[in-house]
Amino acid sequence: MAYTLRNSYFVIFALLLCAITASSDDESNAKILIKFKSSLSNTTMLDNWTEPVENLCSGYKPNWKGLVCYNGTFTGLKLENMGLEGTVDVDSLAELQLMSLSLMNNNFSGPFPYNDLKKLVKLRSLYLANNRFNGDIPDDAFSGMKGMRKIVLGFNEYTGKIPMSLLQLPRLVDLQLQSNQFEGRIPDFWQKNLTVNFANNKLEGPIPSTLGSQNASEFSGNINLCGKPLEPCKPKKSIPKIAFIIAAVVGVALAAIIIAFLIFRRCAKPLKYEKSVGNYRAEEPTQKGPEIYNSNGEQGKLYFVRNDRERFELENLLRASAEVLGSGSFGSSYKAVLFSGQPLVVRRFQQMNNMGKEEFYEHMRRLGRLSHPNLLPLVAFYYGKEEKLLITDFVECGSLASHLHCKRSPNQPGLDWPTRLKIIKGVARGLAYLYKELPSLSLPHGHLKSSNVLLDNTFEPVLSDYAFAPVINKEHAQRFMVAYKSPESTQSDRVTRKTDVWSLGILILELLTGRFPANYLKQGRGPNADLATWVNSVVREEWTGEVFDKDMNLGRHGEGQMLRLLKIGMCCCEWNMERRWDLKEAIEKIEELKERDSDDDYSSYASEGEMYSSRAPTDDDFSFSKA
Repeated sequence: MAYTLRNSYFVIFALLLCAITASSDDESNAKILIKFKSSLSNTTMLDNWTEPVENLCSGYKPNWKGLVCYNGTFTGLKLENMGLEGTVDVDSLAELQLMSLSLMNNNFSGPFPYNDLKKLVKLRSLYLANNRFNGDIPDDAFSGMKGMRKIVLGFNEYTGKIPMSLLQLPRLVDLQLQSNQFEGRIPDFWQKNLTVNFANNKLEGPIPSTLGSQNASEFSGNINLCGKPLEPCKPKKSIPKIAFIIAAVVGVALAAIIIAFLIFRRCAKPLKYEKSVGNYRAEEPTQKGPEIYNSNGEQGKLYFVRNDRERFELENLLRASAEVLGSGSFGSSYKAVLFSGQPLVVRRFQQMNNMGKEEFYEHMRRLGRLSHPNLLPLVAFYYGKEEKLLITDFVECGSLASHLHCKRSPNQPGLDWPTRLKIIKGVARGLAYLYKELPSLSLPHGHLKSSNVLLDNTFEPVLSDYAFAPVINKEHAQRFMVAYKSPESTQSDRVTRKTDVWSLGILILELLTGRFPANYLKQGRGPNADLATWVNSVVREEWTGEVFDKDMNLGRHGEGQMLRLLKIGMCCCEWNMERRWDLKEAIEKIEELKERDSDDDYSSYASEGEMYSSRAPTDDDFSFSKA
């Protein structure tokens, strides 16, 4: 009996506490709402917004006009058809944790404060239709608002382009921008179940294929829109002077090969190189760009997979100044500078026919949707029967391979340990993103090596040549792609989701030792004497410190962290796939690494295997099995 009474008292106390808390929240929210009201004019419809107020909501019924209530909780504002004017004080609204905001059918004018919209972190629905809001909407207006589902901005006076940050809203299901003055192209919306209305604007260009199933009326009133569900887009006029361009290709290509050969000869060769290691910063004199054109003279157009880059036609590339960057196992690379000054890289592929046209387009669109700081974004592509062009951004500081293996000027330092650690962490993050976004691919990267790790001017790495395995001709892929040098490719004629982990391990060892993986030179499957085997032999027979590249120039304070990364690399290179780490485990260990050892790190790591002593590690320190 006493126990039951105590429970009853506890329940009553809890209910009273909830009621007191709710009342306190309502009092605070009431003050904020009155402050917000003061920024508006013509507010006669809000006359019952007065204090004191005990509760803003009674169940689902608001006690103040224009409030949205859910089970006694204030969740949003629905201030519609009230003749409201003035300024929308988003700073005040940010204190309310709103899930919905509707100001439809009022008399607001001027710009809406979109720069502050991100402060409404819980907002799910935004309704601003039928006002006189105007001006351009900033491109990043909706960045970070992952929960946003409905955006209704129709019947205003907005100008400029549709903001690209709308592509960052994974839950978006309703977007209404009709009867404004938006211009430019419609972004490539990818969200499932998205309903749009872009009618009566100044939009142009092809409608993205992902919106082709929408009603045609949602795109009407835009004179220059084309493609499903509207009329098909008219083909571009043929590019003149094709014959002259084709005739120039042979001579220019021959000159490019000679120049590229001279460039590669300048690189130091501690171990032999393959041609594809040389996607380095070009030093050739500027040349005209017909060599970047499809050598069989096919007519066509560029297909853009991103809408946050400058648009241009194939003819613009033909007229652009170009310089040879290199000629690798997949084809030639060129740097082209458009008239606007924007530098791009054009890659030519002649062994990319493993898919039909529709599958190829879909795969490229999929790659175009990828966005990560450590991935080189695909900008556009050109499809021909015999040859494909892929256009990407230009990355200033060349490849990791060039920094590890090319001769430097006397006053040019090598990559130090903090820089190398930064690089491998960025590589790991980019690879993790590929694994997350491309779950159906056995090889989310497939060709991970130092020449496909590019460095920007802060030495932040970006991965290139990823997810090519499905489109490269199978025989060519097996001859040249890094994934097919893996032990499992040799032993069982297969690759798995752990194969890219093996490539990551080899890259780690290359980064730490400064040695090029000689087995990459072999055309065809499988390693012979690879870099991992050499490292394994050294750490068993000699002082472990002999493994590290002397250019890192780091003393004892970072040696423990370098040894940790060495062990990570070797666990990723494990020949036995059952014992090889998976990517998640490797990345977790890499993220734990620091630039310098603390005293605790030093003592704890030494106790694990006496890694700092001058003796060679035991088999338990570095366990590395062989086939």
